[in-house]
Order: sequence, then C-alpha cells, then structure tokens
Amino acid sequence: SQWGPETDQFDNLEKHTQWGIDFVEKYTKFVKERTEIELNYARQIRNLSKKYQPKKKEEDENKYTWCRAFHSTLNELNDYAGQHEVIGENMTSQIIAELTRYAQEIKTERKAHFHDGRKAQQQIEANWKQLELCKRKFERDCKEADRAQQYFEKLDADINVTKADVEKARQQAQMRHQMASDSKNEYSSYLQKFNQEQNEHYYTIIPNIFQKIQAMEEKRIERMGESLKTFAEVDRQILPIIGKCLDGITQAAESIEPKNDSSQVIESYKSGFEPPGDVEFEDYGQAMKRTVSETSLTNSRSDSKADRSSKGKSKTLWPFIKKNKVTHTGDFSHLPPEQRRKKLQAKIDDINKDIQKEMDQRDALTKMKEVYIKNPQMGDPNSVDPRLAEIAHNIEKLQAEAQKFEVPDGSYTEEPSSEVQSKVQPETAESGDEFDDADEEILPTIGTCKALYPFEGVNEGTISVTEGELLYVIEEDKGDGWTRVRRNEEEEGYVPSSYVEVFLDSNAKPLGFTPPASLRSHGSRPRPSRHTHVN
Repeated sequence: SQWGPETDQFDNLEKHTQWGIDFVEKYTKFVKERTEIELNYARQIRNLSKKYQPKKKEEDENKYTWCRAFHSTLNELNDYAGQHEVIGENMTSQIIAELTRYAQEIKTERKAHFHDGRKAQQQIEANWKQLELCKRKFERDCKEADRAQQYFEKLDADINVTKADVEKARQQAQMRHQMASDSKNEYSSYLQKFNQEQNEHYYTIIPNIFQKIQAMEEKRIERMGESLKTFAEVDRQILPIIGKCLDGITQAAESIEPKNDSSQVIESYKSGFEPPGDVEFEDYGQAMKRTVSETSLTNSRSDSKADRSSKGKSKTLWPFIKKNKVTHTGDFSHLPPEQRRKKLQAKIDDINKDIQKEMDQRDALTKMKEVYIKNPQMGDPNSVDPRLAEIAHNIEKLQAEAQKFEVPDGSYTEEPSSEVQSKVQPETAESGDEFDDADEEILPTIGTCKALYPFEGVNEGTISVTEGELLYVIEEDKGDGWTRVRRNEEEEGYVPSSYVEVFLDSNAKPLGFTPPASLRSHGSRPRPSRHTHVN
C-alpha cells in the first residue's frame, strides 16, 4: 500500500519523520559509546600486559618453562587487546561514520520533500482563491444586470420619461447583461481548470510526494537494520582471532615442563666442586712443617702440579688475575670451568629469549594471515609476507649465534702441557722466572690452616694440598672464596676457602692490610710468568 490523500496530515508526518532521524542519531551515539568502552578495555588490557612484562633484571625468568608460558600469555593478551581495538575501529568506520553521513543526507532529502508538499498545498489554495474571485465577480455582474434591467423597464413604463432616456437605460441594461455573460464564461472556464488542478493535486502531486517520503522512511528503517547487523558482525569477525589468542595461552600452559625447570635450578646453583671425601683420622703427632710425600702425588698431579716458572703453554689464568690483565673473549675462556659454563648458558638463554620474541611475532602474524585468507575484506594476506620473511631471517641469525656458544662436553678441562714438567727445585726459585720482578717481597704469615679435603691445584696461581695437611696462611679470603697459603719458602698459592680451616694469629695484621709496594704495583694476586700465553 502507498501513502496517499488519506495520509494528508503533513504536520504529523513531519513530526514522525523527524523522530525517525533523531532515532538514527541516538543509535549512532549508542555505538560511539560502545566503541569507547572497547578502546578503553583494550588500553587497560594492554597496560596490564605491559605492567607484568619481565624487567631487564628478571632475565633469568626466561630459563624456566613456567615463566616463558606466563610471558607467552602476556603476549597473547596483547594481541587479544588488539582485537578489541579492531572492534572499535570497525564500528567507527562501518557504523558511526556511515550513519553520520546518512543522517545528513536524509535530513536534506526530507526537507526537500516537505518543501515540495507545502508548495503544492500553497498552489492549490491560491487557485481556490482565484476561483472564489471569479465566482463572486460573476455573482456581482448578474446582480448589476438585473438592476439595470429593472431600471430600464421602469423608465419604459413611465410616460413622462423621454424616449432618449429610455433608450439610454435599455443600452445600459444590455451592456450589463453582456458583462454578466462574460463573467459567467470566465467563471465556468476557470472552474473547469481548477477542478483539473485539484484532481491532479490530490491524485498525482501529493501522492508522489508522500510516496517519496514513504520510500525515504522505509530506507531509513532498512539502514537501521543493516547497522544492527554490522554491530553483531564486527564483533563476530574477531572471534576466530580471539580464539587463536586463547589457544596460544592454552598451548603455552601445556608447554610447561616441571622436570626441565627443576633441572635448571640444579644447573644454576651447583658449585662445580666435587663433594668432599670421607673425613680421616687426624694425627697431631706429626711435625708442623711437613712436606707432601712423593707418593701422595698421582701421575695426573705430577703433570699438573708443575714448576710455576716452567714454560707451560697457554694455561688459563683464573681466578687470580685482575680484570685489566686479561682481554676477555666472547667465550668466557678466562673463567673457571663451571662459571664459564654458566656464563655461556646465560648467553644462550639471552639469545633464545630473542628467538622466542621473534617466534611470538611470527605466530601473531601467521594468525593474522590465516584470518585474512578466510576474510579477505579484513586485509590482504600477502601484505604480511615481507615481515614474515624478515622474522625468519632474524631467527636464522640468532640460531647461528647461539650455536657459537654451544660448548661440547669435556671442553672445559684444561689441555695438559705437552712438556713434561718437573717439581720445582729450591735452587731454581732464585732464577727470577716466577715473576718479572726478581726482588718480589715474601708476604708475612698471618696464621695457619689445616686442609679439610684434598685439592689439586691444576690452574696457574693455585697450590695442591693433601687432606689434613697443615700450611701457613699469608692472605685471608677477600670475599672471592679463595685463601692464599704457603707450604715452605718456595711453594705458595691459593686454595678454596671452604677446603681449609683457618687459625689466625692474634697479633696478625687485620684483614685488608696494605701489601708491600712490590705487590701493590701489580695487584695482590700472582701475575702470569713471562712464558705464559694469555688467551
């Protein structure tokens, strides 16, 4: 059915259509507020994810699967927040911008339709007034003709009136009749014209205008329906990606390996020293200054416990060289084996962390590409490829770098010297090979100590001791876990503090005493001999 003459209440239609436009604007405002909620929610989720991201000082966290799983969850949550931003952006472009533009269009169109309607109404009213004027003129002319006719007849019957006056009255009556006849024809003609116009007004012009207003109103209702559908679709489009984010969190949770993590703890905190052997009987009857018997030196010790001034090749000096004495290489070869292993592992963990970050980015982009493939209207799947290629290249570089720090088993042990080394003879100690300075002062003893466990001093600067052996202390532990001891005038070096029990002399110099000038110039640790090659 169409709106026609029966719907001729222009005022009511004007009110109804204005209310419809107001409703569109109210709905647009509603969607705007919804997008603000989405964007605020996304911002809060992003901030939460950022707040709990590990700090630089917490880099150790990356070693453990449960920490990595939580970090993955934070990254997925960041992507999750991004999807709520997509809702906001799409509702802004597909609903708010569209309806704002449409509301302006419909206002202009409505104004035009009602302007045409008012104009048509005014036209028919003007025509009606013109018809009324024609009718009244015809009525007046008829009355004047009657009056002229009666006056003529009156004069014609009066014998006292001259013939000339009667003739004049007759002509006047005749003229009035002619005028009345003309008015009648004019009125008749205009009436016919008006009836045609009135017919066209009520059956063509006004119905057409109403029809346009009706079409406009139906289109507005249809647009409301489309927008409501879009409102749901914009939300529905992100559900697959939200699902992938949640899948990522589930996968991260499933990647947790409790046994792996507990073994990492063991790796992190093991000391690198062998556990002590059985405690043996202590014989206090033996002399204080006893020397190590030849039988207590095993073959391996006779190899390693060498003349400190011998020309041994490429011995690693640890941990007694001041940092400025050794140029550190990237492989931490200046460190003791266990510490070196830990440093290398930490380096590998750092690189793995970077690899994980690149992989997380790759996963997020892959998800996006999958969604683009399924929903091309959301974006071009190929646009993601250059970034994916770049990430693959980065991962390859990082993996190659990590491989450089992988250390094969057994590489931590020192190469035995190719030359057969003999035990130092007292007379050779005078030769000056021990240090560059021949006039090196001998440090005073500050107490004695007893070796609780055997220790093979295979590295430069250390000294071998047998279990229960008594030695002089010449320098107390400075906080690095090593004590400097002397066996006799020729043999001195460092032993792990945990391997000896120290008895300080009451009149000994306090900890941190100033060493003699000759030692101060080179630091308080032994310097490498002239023939030692430092890596």
